[in-house]
Amino acid sequence: MRLHRLKLVNFRQHADAEITFGPGITAIIGPNGAGKTTLLEAIAWAFYGMPAARGGRESLRWNRAPARATVRVDVEFTLGGHDYRVMRALNLAELYQDALETPVVSGHHEVTARVQRLLGMTREEFFNTYFTGQKELTVMAQMGATERARFLSRVLGYEKLREAQDLLRERRTVLKAERVGVEHGLGDDRELEAERAAALERLAGADRSVGDASERRAAAEVVLAQAGPAWTQMAELRESVRALDAERRLADQHVEEARREFERLDRALAEALAARTRLQALEPDLVRWAEVRAELEQLDARAAAEGQRRALAGQRREIELQVTRARSRLAEGSGAEVERRAAEEAVQGAHAALRAAEAEEERARTAWVRDRQDAETKRQALLDQYHDLQGHRARVTAAGPEGTCPTCLRPLGPEYQGVLDTLARQLEEIEINGRFFKQRLKQLAVEPPEVREAQSRRARAARDHEAAVQRAARAVERDRERAELVEEVTRLGARAAAIEREMAALPEGYDVERHDRVRAQRKELEPVEAQAAALRVTAGRAELLVREAELAERNLSEREGRLRALIERIAAAGFSEDAYAQARAYYHEAEAAVQQAERDLLMATGDQRAAEAALENVERRRRERAARAERLERLKVEIRLHDELDKGLHDLRTELNARMRPELSEVASALLSDLTDGRYAELDLDEEYRILVLEDGQAKPVISGGEEDIANLVLRLAISQLVADRAGQPLSLLVLDEVFGSLDESRRDQVLALLRRLADRFPQVVLITHIESIREGVDRVLRVVFDPTRGLSEIGEDQGGPARENVAA
Repeated sequence: MRLHRLKLVNFRQHADAEITFGPGITAIIGPNGAGKTTLLEAIAWAFYGMPAARGGRESLRWNRAPARATVRVDVEFTLGGHDYRVMRALNLAELYQDALETPVVSGHHEVTARVQRLLGMTREEFFNTYFTGQKELTVMAQMGATERARFLSRVLGYEKLREAQDLLRERRTVLKAERVGVEHGLGDDRELEAERAAALERLAGADRSVGDASERRAAAEVVLAQAGPAWTQMAELRESVRALDAERRLADQHVEEARREFERLDRALAEALAARTRLQALEPDLVRWAEVRAELEQLDARAAAEGQRRALAGQRREIELQVTRARSRLAEGSGAEVERRAAEEAVQGAHAALRAAEAEEERARTAWVRDRQDAETKRQALLDQYHDLQGHRARVTAAGPEGTCPTCLRPLGPEYQGVLDTLARQLEEIEINGRFFKQRLKQLAVEPPEVREAQSRRARAARDHEAAVQRAARAVERDRERAELVEEVTRLGARAAAIEREMAALPEGYDVERHDRVRAQRKELEPVEAQAAALRVTAGRAELLVREAELAERNLSEREGRLRALIERIAAAGFSEDAYAQARAYYHEAEAAVQQAERDLLMATGDQRAAEAALENVERRRRERAARAERLERLKVEIRLHDELDKGLHDLRTELNARMRPELSEVASALLSDLTDGRYAELDLDEEYRILVLEDGQAKPVISGGEEDIANLVLRLAISQLVADRAGQPLSLLVLDEVFGSLDESRRDQVLALLRRLADRFPQVVLITHIESIREGVDRVLRVVFDPTRGLSEIGEDQGGPARENVAA
């Protein structure tokens, strides 16, 4: 893998930085805390996401960037003949290949998985291969023997064999448990065979019972087939006779009804003839009744006209009184129009005064509310600022002079006390301003006098306006009443003229005494008229009754003939209840025999099905036992296979661990010889994986701190080489972070010379250090400086001397 370009936007203290990598050795130099290691963290985050970063998501954003500012890292690199670009932001990740404009994969998890497949390494393998830090050089020296072996096994990927062996053993345990369960549920084969024999015997007996029941049912059905037609014929005959008897009873009722109807009509005809005779005797009184009724109708009409005349005269007098009162009220309200106009002008004036008072009150209240809200807003802003400054002072105090600033992340140092004094002065100013606005809020909590006075003037104007409106309403009402009185006088005059015309059209000459005498005569003749009316109704039915009586007599004769014919048909049928009962009993006995035979057959069939089910159950259990036996044999084979695999993985791990020390020693010895100019040509790992530097074939008893760092460095490079070889990727990139800390200048030069001699293995090397003296031994220098005033890191490139060109900020 070879890096080409790295771009950071709002990533930690790098607001907008871009680096172009080239071949050879590139040194990134800068003081501690300037942001050098952050560049490596950005590369790891772009490849593997949040697990490769320190802290949470929001801690990645530059602390002076806006809350929703973009955080993005772009890394361009070459791998396996293809060019790639990884872009990762807080909410987005994309991977581009070659010159394609669209990403080949997107999404945080998807990009991480694809990069891991491309590199052929997990995050841990990537850091253990490409990246080497100062702390990692001495990590093995601080471990025990067992921990060192496990560390090397994990770094070189041998722990995957242990994980596979653990999974294998878990699976073997599950298989053994399943084998015990299968053996427990296998059952006894002899018991199953005995149950099968009993089931076969039961099924044979059930088959015989079904055959016997079928034969009995067939015999009973033959008898039932013979008795059925005779019983059907007898039942049909009985139904026919019953129908004829029902018709006979109905005909008997019809004969009786016809006889009663004929007798009723005969009596009614005699009554009609007697009524005619009596009507003839009442004829003189009926003539007199007609004359009295005609005269009484004329007198009733004249009496009604006289009553109407008196009623109209009363209405005329009432109308005259109403006209007199209306004219009197009209005279009293002659000035209503003038009063109404004056009241309307007063309402307009009161309304204008009310609007002016309301506007004045609104202006006063708005000014008071605005002042109070402004004071509340400013006091709340001071409270928020006060709490923020208190929290900031607490964090600075907790950090102490040796800590870092919580805002810019720079060491406080000698500026610690100055920062605390500045925060104290700011807090004091906020307290003074806060007390002022608190007192101001107390003053504005109660309505000021100008608001209350404006409110009183508005209330007085509202009362005046309401009184003017009421006066105007009364004036309008009086004007409306006067117009209604004028209309009422006109209407009453027209009604009086109409009454005069109606009275002139009524007849005259009504005689009250004659009217009373005629009423008395009508009362005397009313019983005669009522009797004659009843007689006329009865006598008028005589002709109709004669025709109805003739029809009733013929109907009676016909119904009597129908009754005699039905009696003769019933006697000719020859039906007997005894013969019917005998036929019914014989048929029911045959039917009961068939039903009993069917029940027996059903019971036998049920026994047969139960026997078949029992046999099927036994057969199913036999099949299940055979399947369990087969499964048991497969489990035994699989358990033996897992035992062999467990032993094979154990032997493989043992062999790999045995080969690991010689391989590491061989690679590290070659690197050590190059780094020490042949002074030390051999490095070995003892059985406890401790580093031994050999001199003339003997372990050197004492080595200096620098020599120990060199030994650790070459061992770390050897480990990286082996991890890359096992991952199938050539180790073309090497990143060393602060590995020169304990080396003297000579050793540093030897490390740089070694790296140049190893250019065929590591064509691209990135050194991160704060040591300026290595500038002359590298191909390219990038300088990282932190600007405390702006709170960001700047990256510049040195052109072989003190001059520096600013390439990113």
